[in-house]
Amino acid sequence: MGDQNTPLTEDDARQLVRRLGFGIPVKESKKFRVSELVGLTRGAAADLFLTFKPKGFKPKSSDIEKAINKWYKYILKRKKSLALQEKLVIFYHDHFATNFSTLDVQEGEKDAIAMMAEQNKMFRKNCIGNFKTIVKLVNVNPAMMNFLDTVVNTKDEPNENYGREVQELFTLGATDLNGEPNYTEDDIGQVSRAFTGWHHDIKIGTHHLHEEDEHDTTAEFPGRGPKVIFGTAHPVGGGHNYGGFASPQSFITGGEAENEIDEVTEILFQHLDTDGENTVARHLTFKLLEYFCHASPSKATVDAIVTDAGFVGSWEMVPLLRSIIVHDVMYETAVPAPFGALTKKSVRWPVDYTIGTLRSVALKPKGGELQIPGGDFNNLGELVAEMGQVLLEPPSVFGWNWEESWVSSAGLLARYEFVRDVVASRGKFKPEKLIDTDLTDPGDIVDAVTDQLGVTSQFTATQRTTLIDYLTDEGTNPTLDLNDFDTRNRKLHGLYGLVLQSVATVLH
Repeated sequence: MGDQNTPLTEDDARQLVRRLGFGIPVKESKKFRVSELVGLTRGAAADLFLTFKPKGFKPKSSDIEKAINKWYKYILKRKKSLALQEKLVIFYHDHFATNFSTLDVQEGEKDAIAMMAEQNKMFRKNCIGNFKTIVKLVNVNPAMMNFLDTVVNTKDEPNENYGREVQELFTLGATDLNGEPNYTEDDIGQVSRAFTGWHHDIKIGTHHLHEEDEHDTTAEFPGRGPKVIFGTAHPVGGGHNYGGFASPQSFITGGEAENEIDEVTEILFQHLDTDGENTVARHLTFKLLEYFCHASPSKATVDAIVTDAGFVGSWEMVPLLRSIIVHDVMYETAVPAPFGALTKKSVRWPVDYTIGTLRSVALKPKGGELQIPGGDFNNLGELVAEMGQVLLEPPSVFGWNWEESWVSSAGLLARYEFVRDVVASRGKFKPEKLIDTDLTDPGDIVDAVTDQLGVTSQFTATQRTTLIDYLTDEGTNPTLDLNDFDTRNRKLHGLYGLVLQSVATVLH
């Protein structure tokens, strides 16, 4: 068992660079190189990655495809810990899923892009801030207010979309880690009452208006009951109401006005699950572990990280992320044992796979459309879309479907096509600049390529032998001359293609 004082091995260092950023970049500042991280303690490395000032970039354009490409370009250029910034922005973009298409129908392309860009900037500026603050910002974010219909939630025509999702997706989860429900339909309706009468001014952007004459008040609607949540006894809640509360929780203690949505948020963050543990802390930590580590984190691991970070009450993201980075769970898949036991592997997201590959082989897409200069000369956005992901366009309020959905037959073919285009980028993809071309032994060449891509430990001896057989044509040519153009153009490019298309690269 390791902790924050455990020194990083080379495999550990590679794991951190892959998980906290995108691939193993060829060009990186010295202190973030794998070789410089080896020997540092987990805690020191975590502090290195988490010490950054978030930037205020936003992917804005008059055209949605150009806006998406601007974000891709921004990610491609991120070095140091700012790669982690973008990894976190994508996480929040999925967690608080909002998409351009819905806003386009409602508001038109120009305003839809502006709202998505502003939300994107908000996630970036607050990515290592306070999680409760982020939730409160999302509550009144113009993109979210339109996407989940807060703007049409009025006293006469209540809309429960946001009242549902702020609980089901953003804070509590529909069920706790024991599979027990966290709230009732009545709680959804009551939370929705707090959000009646809220609008935003697109021109001002971040300024929000509360229309008093559209707000649901108890005096006007006595039949809807008092404004309280979690007033129903939980069947397995130890005699308490849902959320572990001894009595129903009022969210108008400060009066019926704009403060109600903040009061609701404060109550949600006090919610306890059927184990008596904080529900928000467990829900968010579990999802972060799935995102950064692997698909099956244990409840014990979740609780250990929440406790170590002192997350309940502080809600600060840096200690929580640090506790994840120093925990053994971050390194469990650094060296698969045995290879092929996929229960603790996770599928790399398409944007991670493509951006990581390009950064790992120092290939820059061409032009404003980010064309991959080889094969079919596809555009980066088109290829990522074929893999199942479009930035600024999560398919639903649930975000993207992780894991198995990334490896459909069509999605895998798109990944293989992408790699084919990369290694076919003659004159642009230059493996001779990535490894020592004076190597002649095929085993050394295989090791040099897998080392450079950061996946050597992910290959078994048998798989390594298969790659050697490819280089030597089943032993017919026991040595290679990589300084020979034809050999390098055929075999070395092909070897990179095989490694980049392998399970070791598709999975974490």
